[in-house]
Amino acid sequence: MTAAPLVVAPGGTEAREGRRRTGFDRASVEWVVLELMRVAYATRGGFLARRDPRAVVLWYAVCAVVPWFTYDLRVLGAFFVLALGCALAARIGPLLLGLFVLGTVGELVYVLVLAFVLDGDLGALVGLAQAFLKLSTVSLVSMAAFVSLDPEKISDALLALRLPAILGFAVSYGYRMVPVLVEEFRTIVDGHRMRGAPPRGHGFLGWRTVVRGASIAVQAFYPLVLNTAKRTRTTVEALETRGFTSASRDGAGRRLRLAHLRYTAGDAVLIGVTVAVVVAVLVLL
Repeated sequence: MTAAPLVVAPGGTEAREGRRRTGFDRASVEWVVLELMRVAYATRGGFLARRDPRAVVLWYAVCAVVPWFTYDLRVLGAFFVLALGCALAARIGPLLLGLFVLGTVGELVYVLVLAFVLDGDLGALVGLAQAFLKLSTVSLVSMAAFVSLDPEKISDALLALRLPAILGFAVSYGYRMVPVLVEEFRTIVDGHRMRGAPPRGHGFLGWRTVVRGASIAVQAFYPLVLNTAKRTRTTVEALETRGFTSASRDGAGRRLRLAHLRYTAGDAVLIGVTVAVVVAVLVLL
């Protein structure tokens, strides 16, 4: 005779097994690692994920450079709204979006405090708002572009644009090492927590917990570097085997590696619409 499934009334302290986590319950280390993997390997899709990587890099260059040529707050505000729409359409994910919102709120508070310290000087506030809108726009288009490209697409795009091979190799290697660093850090922190005694209470405003967490993070740095260095040779050899640097020195190897790239009409439409929208914003506003 099997037991009936546990049913818990709303507001109870127990939860049904397999319950889907929502809100702050999702903010676990495993969830962060999964989000980083999705970002690094572009698994969410989006309107840029289907485009040729060369077109995406060109789109990013246009969107990231144009805001620096104007100081008009209306134009910068329009660019910010457009960049935010592109970031949401590219499905950047809740982790990056949350970090961006947190940084934006902190930046706004910093601007307001600085303006108050400067006796409410409107000129200083306008200058800070211009810098804030420019940096935010560049951050949003950067997230939209690079969460839509996996490491191989980025390195292929850089190679196709005749950039130095070491640059594409470094970008591809960095993308692959981010999840490794996070996983190693989690393993080391878990080991420290298992070997060390928990703090005697959280203390006033949780200062004991904060101090213990900061101490573990500092102690984990050295073994993190050593453990990651053990994987460096394997990763580099795997990338070399796939021709990440030799293809740039050999014309035939380069053509073979880039043979899968196809610049389609959709890519041309993407660049054309982007340039048209940018020109329209600059002229009309």
